[in-house]
Amino acid sequence: MINMPAIDYVFYLSHASYKRIRLLAWLLVLVSLTIAIACVVLAISVWPSYVHTFTPYLKWQDALLATLCYISLLLVGGSAMVVRFQYALRAGFYHGMFIQKGGSILIVRDLSPKNLSSIYWVVGTALSCFIAAVVGLIPEILIGWTLHLPHPALVVICTGVAILLSLAGLVITLVATSFILIGWVGCVSFCRKMGAPQTYQLGSQTTMRLDGFVLSITHPDQQETVFDLNLLDVQNQRHLLSILHKCWLDAERPWNPRLGEEIEAVLREADRFTMLV
Repeated sequence: MINMPAIDYVFYLSHASYKRIRLLAWLLVLVSLTIAIACVVLAISVWPSYVHTFTPYLKWQDALLATLCYISLLLVGGSAMVVRFQYALRAGFYHGMFIQKGGSILIVRDLSPKNLSSIYWVVGTALSCFIAAVVGLIPEILIGWTLHLPHPALVVICTGVAILLSLAGLVITLVATSFILIGWVGCVSFCRKMGAPQTYQLGSQTTMRLDGFVLSITHPDQQETVFDLNLLDVQNQRHLLSILHKCWLDAERPWNPRLGEEIEAVLREADRFTMLV
């Protein structure tokens, strides 16, 4: 922690936390890219295995090929978001992740490793929507099989049933596809805000809460920021809490009437942990 001239304080991500999160992030990138490459290799092997002519139904090979390509695209996109988070992580390590200016302004970065979980939750959700879209197209795949049944009556009956099911499945596919498009658009904003500094003007509308070593800061018309105190060194944890307690008292306790008690509880827990260590 560096005490800036008189009134400004900058708290940095601890070296141990930086190394741990960075290693986890690179492992995730490595695994993701490995799976993505495997999917590309499988897609390349599937491509020459069937004839690419137009048919009035969907070939199961086309569905498999599209699924493999989409998984590869998702994992590459997830890896890109992890790299973007690493950029924010580096900024928090070298330029500070919690900055207090003049006792009335806070600049905070959420650099919790839970951001990595959020990235792959987004990836998993996008994949689930794509699978739902493919499931909706299964009746159209079945048409390719019903057309080759041995008896003409079976061909007519089974193909008719498959066509009716395909109409219902098309609704599922359209809904899932709309979710996919909305998700991809939302990912742009999600990626831009992930780990980005959030500036809060401390006032009566600001709310701070401590849940264990997790500080949440909310303000109307601004994104909520969750700050994990465990990402700081023990000394900086105590110093930050002391500064917040002083600012809370000087501001006549507007942010949260119980913040003082929450800070004292965390300080006692930190002292207990220090004694055990």
